[in-house]
Amino acid sequence: MQQLHTPHVVVVMGVAGTGKTTIGPLLAARLGVPYAEGDDFHPPANIAKMTAGTPLTDEDRWPWLDAIGGWAHGRAGLGGVVSSSALKRSYRDRLRAAAPSVVFVHLTGSRELIQDRMSHRQGHFMPTALLDSQFATLQPLEPDEAGVAVDVAGTPEEITERAAAALKDLPEPTR
Repeated sequence: MQQLHTPHVVVVMGVAGTGKTTIGPLLAARLGVPYAEGDDFHPPANIAKMTAGTPLTDEDRWPWLDAIGGWAHGRAGLGGVVSSSALKRSYRDRLRAAAPSVVFVHLTGSRELIQDRMSHRQGHFMPTALLDSQFATLQPLEPDEAGVAVDVAGTPEEITERAAAALKDLPEPTR
């Protein structure tokens, strides 16, 4: 598999269970750029709420999004991949305010497939019970947003290849 190099800073987004934490590092390796796990930017209070099955509020998310945006800003022109659910347009706008040239890879799939995958993963703080709230909150990418939608059916390697191929069709970021 040939490694690509990209100046894009890519936000791998989607509801819980779509594979952001799996696809993000694979995509970063494929693109030859660093990866940052979006969950690592959450303050402890957010993790406690999610572990308890309580959905986060927008107020809970702003500091988290600002931290991810700061990382993305620091990678501008250098490239990078970071995971973030980025479910709402307002969240993606917040990320773009910090890092205007970010692009999004929206991992998509059926609720049934995603729930099945969530039920088999271990050691993650997001319970399957919050999946409905994730889908209710999700606002897919709009035509004016730089990014691509990638179906999560198949192996992680297949998904990563689809994402890398789709990103090649995006224009180079402006500096």
